[in-house]
Amino acid sequence: QVQLRESGGGSVQAGGSLRLSCAASGSTHNMNCMGWFRQAPGKEREGVAVIDGSGSTSYADSVKGRFTISQDNANNTLYLQMNNLKPEDTAMYYCAAEGWRYCAVMDTFTYGYRGQGTQVTVSS
Repeated sequence: QVQLRESGGGSVQAGGSLRLSCAASGSTHNMNCMGWFRQAPGKEREGVAVIDGSGSTSYADSVKGRFTISQDNANNTLYLQMNNLKPEDTAMYYCAAEGWRYCAVMDTFTYGYRGQGTQVTVSS
């Protein structure tokens, strides 16, 4: 079992930055894929970023160059640094984990473990 808890969401103006954190506990050593996905009201879930056990990262085209995923293995914490935020980034952001060998950003919302989410609101 893996437990995930997100924090760091909030309200910012367009162009601003936020850093989301995801504290992981439990059998995290089995989780090769750690990622973020988001869901806005009335829209489908969207994989945002993923990082695998080797540190390789992948991003959705919509956030490339603006968002950075990273992890602190010593503290079992996953991060998502979000810069130059846009109103279309407004959504509930979820941390997710899975033990698959291959980690694709588009799959993050299908992972077996996820947190409760943290809201990000970007105003124009």
